[in-house]
Amino acid sequence: MNKDQTRLERLFLRIERRFPRFGRAIWYIRQPWAILIRIPLGLLLIVGGVFSFLPILGVWMLPLGILLLAVDLPFLRRPLNAVVIQSERRYRQWRRTRRKAT
Repeated sequence: MNKDQTRLERLFLRIERRFPRFGRAIWYIRQPWAILIRIPLGLLLIVGGVFSFLPILGVWMLPLGILLLAVDLPFLRRPLNAVVIQSERRYRQWRRTRRKAT
C-alpha cells in the first residue's frame, strides 16, 4: 500500500467515525468486490454535483463522487489528498481565528 492509498484509507476511516450512521454503507462501498457499485455511483454523484442548481441535488455530491472514484483511480488520490489536507488546515485556522474573535 503506498502513501496516497494509506492517506485515503485514513480519510475514509475518519468519515466513518464522524458519521456513524453511514459508516456501514461507507465500509460496504469500499470493499474490493463493490467496484461495480462504486464507479457508477461516483459518476452519478459527480453529475449530480454539476447540476447542483436543481432541487435535491447539491454541491456536496461532487467531492463525494470524486472520493469514491479515487478508490479505484490512483491518479486521483494524490490531488484529492492534497485538497483534503489543505482544507483541513484552512478549517482549523478559520476556527482558531473565530475563537480569538469571540
